[in-house]
Amino acid sequence: MTAAPKTFRLPRFFREESGVLLAETVIILPLLIWAFLGLYVYWDAYRSVTTVQKAAYTISDMITREMNPISDNYIVGMDRVMEYLVDEDQDVATRVTSVAWSQSNQRFEVHWSRSDGNVLQPLTTATLQPLAAQIPAMAEGDFVMIVEVRVPYEPAFDVGLTSDNVSEFIVTRPRFLRCIVINNGICPLV
Repeated sequence: MTAAPKTFRLPRFFREESGVLLAETVIILPLLIWAFLGLYVYWDAYRSVTTVQKAAYTISDMITREMNPISDNYIVGMDRVMEYLVDEDQDVATRVTSVAWSQSNQRFEVHWSRSDGNVLQPLTTATLQPLAAQIPAMAEGDFVMIVEVRVPYEPAFDVGLTSDNVSEFIVTRPRFLRCIVINNGICPLV
């Protein structure tokens, strides 16, 4: 018996399908695992952002519905509520600021600003001006409450997202009073 010429073996080699499943698995499985981890990390980041946003709006709404003067202890309590709502093991930094528009000075002016433990430095009229674009137009003597929140975020796996802070800047007008006062202060005429 004579051996088949080598030219006939090559087409048979290309038609052979044994081992294809293993080869496809070796190629596709790492991509599937990477895609699954990536989807998990991006979903977790989105969940963290929306949780912080909802919690910040809740804190802002609670403060603006107050009808009595609030205290420094109230601000500390709001920070604790924020930590509970976010349900993170991370340190949550919260700053609450009362701001008014002064038509005569053509600027936003800080009535008062507090942060639990001064984690975020209290705002002053000068340090507020770079943030003025984030505050809506107001009439003379109107007051708003600004609630700022920063929560650190660390992705579970390295799929392209970096560690960063999730930040919110919420501006809300007081619901029932002209302004919210702290430590038995008064609403100034601006």
